Amino acid sequence: MWKTILRRILIMIPELIILSILVFLLAKAMPGDPFTGSINPRASQAQIHHLMQIHGLYDPWYQQYWNWVVHLFHGDLGMSYEYQEPVVDLIKQRSANTLWLALFTMVLTYLIGLPLGIYAGRHEGKFQDTLVRVYTYVTMSIPFFVVLVIGIWIFGYALNWFPTSGSISAQASGLGETLISRLGHIILPGLLGALFGTVNIVQYLRSEVIDAKHSDYVRTARSKGVPMKDIYRHHIFRNSLLPIAAFAGYSITGLLGGSIFTEMVFSYPGMGLLFLNAINYRDYTVITALVLLYGFLNLMGTLLSDIALSIVDPRVRVE
Repeated sequence: MWKTILRRILIMIPELIILSILVFLLAKAMPGDPFTGSINPRASQAQIHHLMQIHGLYDPWYQQYWNWVVHLFHGDLGMSYEYQEPVVDLIKQRSANTLWLALFTMVLTYLIGLPLGIYAGRHEGKFQDTLVRVYTYVTMSIPFFVVLVIGIWIFGYALNWFPTSGSISAQASGLGETLISRLGHIILPGLLGALFGTVNIVQYLRSEVIDAKHSDYVRTARSKGVPMKDIYRHHIFRNSLLPIAAFAGYSITGLLGGSIFTEMVFSYPGMGLLFLNAINYRDYTVITALVLLYGFLNLMGTLLSDIALSIVDPRVRVE
């Protein structure tokens, strides 16, 4: 088990190296430069040329990459051209907001998805199952961006139930008010994100419950006179939930890296909004750092999911 984990971690090293090179080259291939229109709308080409020389943007790409890697190993991701702050500090400021939103969304996703999936699978072919399947089909057919816009218009502007931007109210003071304000800002985006996140869980869990219902061990238990409620509780539900536990790693990393649309619509100051602004401003240092971070999180999510599945299900071991 531990040898497998160590081997997987060692495999991640060349993957991260290749990812860093690709990300660095693609960021440098973006048209334009990070200074035009940001320092002064009337800045001359000579001023921009001088800034490009100071920051080493005229150096060969391999020299720029090597300098970036050297600073990376010292915990320095560079200076943001737009915000004039260290990239590490920017990520620290925004990562807390994204983490709050991601964890809240994941909790809601499982609280909604697990009961619906089990309920639909238990009532296979009945009216209850049809309702749940209609919910999943409708949710999949509507673009997530459209749902976010409709949700913020109805619950944010029309009904004025939730705030429509920011992460904490400026009037909040003290720990209690800060937590309440933060919760109020993530309820609506978290709920909308969870409604879409439940689709895969519901469909997968429904199929797992249906397969388990028709398995041999369930037939054997029924032939021995075991009540169906005990069969569901001790056999079907338990075995059906095992693979879902392995999705936790993917869920966390996916939410951390996949909240760009949500943060953009709600003007939520997280890493997703920072990433979009970095693209608009051609802030190369921020772009490379965030994409590399997202890639690392995806690799870690795969590793955590494999470990979780091998722990919760003794029959499955990573070889």
